[in-house]
Amino acid sequence: MNTQQQILTKVKPQFQTGHKKRHVGILGGTFNPIHMGHLVIADQVSEQLCLNKILFIPDKIPPHRGVKKQKPINSDDRIEMIKLAIEDNIHFDLDLTDVNRGGISYTYETIKLLKQYNPDTEYYFIIGGDMVENLSKWSHIDELVNMVHFVGVCRKGFEKKSKYPILWVNTPELEISSSMIRRHVKKGRSIKYLVPKKVEEYIKDRRLYLD
Repeated sequence: MNTQQQILTKVKPQFQTGHKKRHVGILGGTFNPIHMGHLVIADQVSEQLCLNKILFIPDKIPPHRGVKKQKPINSDDRIEMIKLAIEDNIHFDLDLTDVNRGGISYTYETIKLLKQYNPDTEYYFIIGGDMVENLSKWSHIDELVNMVHFVGVCRKGFEKKSKYPILWVNTPELEISSSMIRRHVKKGRSIKYLVPKKVEEYIKDRRLYLD
């Protein structure tokens, strides 16, 4: 294992700095829709790394998937569901950097903007173990690893190793995905406990994912 990698449990990051910095986590994605797996990961990373805040940053157009295959619902609905899902957690916030910028949501551009407006903040970008394997394909990855701390969420079937510095965090492994939820809705199956109650009600009221 790379010496810069480690599994962390309630370890507060230490940095040599002349003044106190804020430590903020980032959970990005299409959130189509947001589900309990997202919330559990965000909460565990926040707690274990003692972060000040977790930002949920929805994509406008995801760069790492087949854009033609995936047709997420409009951003207004996805944003509203995020708001409903995180409203009861004071450590969670919504950030619309990617949606407002438009186009393909590249992490490098997102981090560059965030650091430009918040130079005293250390950012921690949360990714799954499956995404760690593909970091070498990310746009401007060599610059990115010097701009942000990557936090890898351990996942079954993926090794905790990378040529890049990764902070590994253990979280409960919930077999929940947005695609599974969309399939359940389309087939008329229950999504109770897979998404927060208010998100479940929003999906039902707006008749989302039926087509």
